[in-house]
Amino acid sequence: MAQNSNQIQVQSQQQLQTLSPMQILAVKLLELPTLELEDRVKSELLDNPALEEGKEETPENVADELAAPEDEGDTSYNALDDYRNDDDIPDYRLQEHNYSRNERMEEIPFSDTTSFYETLKDQLGEHELDDHQHQLAEYLIGSLDDDGLLRKPLDAIADELLIYNGVETSVQELEDVLHIIQEFDPAGIGARDLQECLLLQIRRKAQTAEGKHDAWLPLEERIVSDFYKEFSTKHWDKICQQLEVSEGDCQQAIREITRLNPRPGASMGEAMGKNLQQITPDFLVDTDDDGHVTFSLNNPNLPELRLNSDFRRQLQEQAEGSPKQTRQQKEAAVFLKQKIDAAQGFIDAIRQRQTTMISVMQAIIDLQLPYFQEGDESLLKPMILKDVAERTKLDISTVSRVCNSKYAQTRFGIFPLRHFFTESFMRQDGEEMSAREVKKILKEVIDQEDKSNPLTDDELTKLMEGKGFPMARRTVAKYRTQLNIPVARLRKE
Repeated sequence: MAQNSNQIQVQSQQQLQTLSPMQILAVKLLELPTLELEDRVKSELLDNPALEEGKEETPENVADELAAPEDEGDTSYNALDDYRNDDDIPDYRLQEHNYSRNERMEEIPFSDTTSFYETLKDQLGEHELDDHQHQLAEYLIGSLDDDGLLRKPLDAIADELLIYNGVETSVQELEDVLHIIQEFDPAGIGARDLQECLLLQIRRKAQTAEGKHDAWLPLEERIVSDFYKEFSTKHWDKICQQLEVSEGDCQQAIREITRLNPRPGASMGEAMGKNLQQITPDFLVDTDDDGHVTFSLNNPNLPELRLNSDFRRQLQEQAEGSPKQTRQQKEAAVFLKQKIDAAQGFIDAIRQRQTTMISVMQAIIDLQLPYFQEGDESLLKPMILKDVAERTKLDISTVSRVCNSKYAQTRFGIFPLRHFFTESFMRQDGEEMSAREVKKILKEVIDQEDKSNPLTDDELTKLMEGKGFPMARRTVAKYRTQLNIPVARLRKE
């Protein structure tokens, strides 16, 4: 049958949403924790001469003063028509929100030993990298987990660099820079999974003078490379049989592997014995004796921003000058307008960040008020990002950005905002509980088991159901995994 060679062209209309530069800026600032935001503001002050520290005397100053010529032609325009709203008060810090009523928290230290990023950056300086490679390396270091592993895919990191930093790179370029980071101390840093982490340590050891005389290293590398699944499930006999080596040699190699460090980042922090990176709470939450909960943004080092008065004056002079301008005068007017627009856009993005942060934190406190009053984790109600998004009328992705890498200091300690979120679970009697409380009960059941005959997931499922917590076996397995508790066979003593 002859095919019809006529091609039919169909025209369709699609609506695509793209982010403007100002929207991208607002998203980037929203993701930054307090210390990084302070650095970002300092950088912007240095880069944009139209931006300066200081408080505007009146909110109408900018809109009333500025007028400038268009890029081409003789007509004039108001330079900042977009910013005429009388409610846009340049004092974006809203000082009444920045300090708690009694300021009791000032004496509480705002740091914790959780990472080693600065030390890794110091090692970065020992390698000869161009500016592009150095930028990629710093981003990769910042993407490491606290245990020193890189669990984020390289293609995702490449997308982040392009969207949020305007840096175009390839997965291969990131791979090359990652290999450099994997040469840092301690061995295993920058691995993408536990298998690669162990292999990096074995190969690093082989490069040392002592390691060159270690007869077990080739066998160790082969076990981790070719029999990692069996090794991770402790099927020692199966490994020894397939390697066709003596049981003594096989067991010795396995013992050497188990002495390696699965979390090189965490051990580095412990070995240093000091704070390598500070965690500064983004929020200060205060609870008085009557149970009244208040909070403030913790940004005392963040300067107030305003438009540079000289730039405003020059733009005004340009507007009042001759309608027939020279090319240089037009270029100067364009430069002034671009810098002022960028400065005002940055101020607006900072203000928007603050408003969003306050809105999200207030919603979290409202939804988890009993917890903030008492500090008892069992009082944490089931709450997900959607709950906060509905209460604040914000998009879920916006709420997620606020809660990512942000911390709140309470009278009970410093916690990441994610700490206050928990899934819901319905008991047999219809009572809704938080998944965190159910996990706590599951852990207690496992802790009390007979370690010579540990409970399987099926047995745990029946026991939990008997306690009034009906759940599927896969849910038990999921909670057990989230608690970092291995399967029954590996718990046997």
